[in-house]
Amino acid sequence: MRSLLTATLMVVAIGTAASAQMTPPSTAGAKPKQVTTVPIRPAVQTPADTAKAMAQAERLAIQSDLAWVGDYNGAITGEVSERMVAAIKAFQKARGGKQTGVLNPQERGILAETAKRRQDNVGWKIVTDAGTGVRLGVPAKLVPQQSSDANGAKWTSPTGTVQIQLARSKVASPSTAKLAEQEKKEPAGRKVDYTVVKPDFFVLSGMQGLKKFYVRGAFKGDEVRILTILYDQAVEGTVEPVVIAMSSAFNPFPAGAQIAGPPPRKTVEYGTGIVVSGDGAILADRQVTDSCLTIAIAGHGNADRVAEDKDRDLALLRIYGARGLQPLNLANGAAKSGVELTGIADPQNQGGAAAVSSVKASIAPAGNGSDLALSPAPALGFSGAAALDTEGKFAGIALLKPVVVAGPTNGAAAAQAALVPADVVRDFLKANGVNAAGGSSDAKAAVVRVICVRK
Repeated sequence: MRSLLTATLMVVAIGTAASAQMTPPSTAGAKPKQVTTVPIRPAVQTPADTAKAMAQAERLAIQSDLAWVGDYNGAITGEVSERMVAAIKAFQKARGGKQTGVLNPQERGILAETAKRRQDNVGWKIVTDAGTGVRLGVPAKLVPQQSSDANGAKWTSPTGTVQIQLARSKVASPSTAKLAEQEKKEPAGRKVDYTVVKPDFFVLSGMQGLKKFYVRGAFKGDEVRILTILYDQAVEGTVEPVVIAMSSAFNPFPAGAQIAGPPPRKTVEYGTGIVVSGDGAILADRQVTDSCLTIAIAGHGNADRVAEDKDRDLALLRIYGARGLQPLNLANGAAKSGVELTGIADPQNQGGAAAVSSVKASIAPAGNGSDLALSPAPALGFSGAAALDTEGKFAGIALLKPVVVAGPTNGAAAAQAALVPADVVRDFLKANGVNAAGGSSDAKAAVVRVICVRK
């Protein structure tokens, strides 16, 4: 198995600055020579510089996606490294693109879609094992058979090609070095070709009979948690990206919010709202407006949340005494093959600005029978954006849902986008006394920035 060591931080500074002016001594009767000035060239921005300028969550998501497509085999930490840049170039080369080491928007969308498809193919999900308390990622479609006992849990494929074992035990005065040495010997016949021993965890990999194995373990006090993955060499191409993802997602001793699910929402969170009536009714994402001390509509003042649909994550806000609002006509439209999303990106994504923008997205069934998946996912801040079909009619509301990626469980979660269809939105509004007909077809004039301030 390839090394999972954290890659060395790549620091490359390329810059040239040269300016010279030379005037040779003149001689009697000689024609003066023209002075030549060499312009100063600005420093060249490297791929590492570009990556460092990204938000940590985006670097995590890129590394995770690169791992899922098989181009990145390092630790998913969000740190900029030579390995990360090389993986981006490998991804670009495989698709016949220019190997710049920097993903353009189209390449980033393709990477995200490819990674998501591979996650879906193996049934990737984050679970907390009730018996051991460990939080880990499991490829549920690869290993549908599950069993557990007092010492741990086990997931296996129908033919035993892939096996995942989670064990817990109590050991007096444990250390990662002692635990690693014990795992090298049990079961007998293991051939270890890779070892990493750190104060807080250890990793082993190699061959166990005819199968490849990967072991990651850690302890806290006298409690030991160990993850073991076994798989046939014939499925290495499919399983190895999963192993990298499982290693990064493995949290043997989760605490606080990590036990229950994704990280908590931000202290200040930005979303998009759709004005649905001239008297101050605004449609928004329920999660963006959840647990807020105050909800503000930029340029219009504070709002109250007057209704919600927990199943579909819809919220109805109201600004009292609002004037000059232009509602969007929500009648007659329906989601088709593709949509245009109109929203307001997070201030951090647009240099502190509050500009309204539109992006294209394709739609596909999301697997829950109701919502539709959107790809590529729009920028942060677009949750609650209006979606219009190819005829310019309302097709639904876009929601960004926080999910756990194959990265450190302490890290920020990447966002995936879903579309709540127009008919569901209309039913929600009707149930709360809002008429969806009438209004304008100008989505840019009908969207507002929603700001939630939490504790």
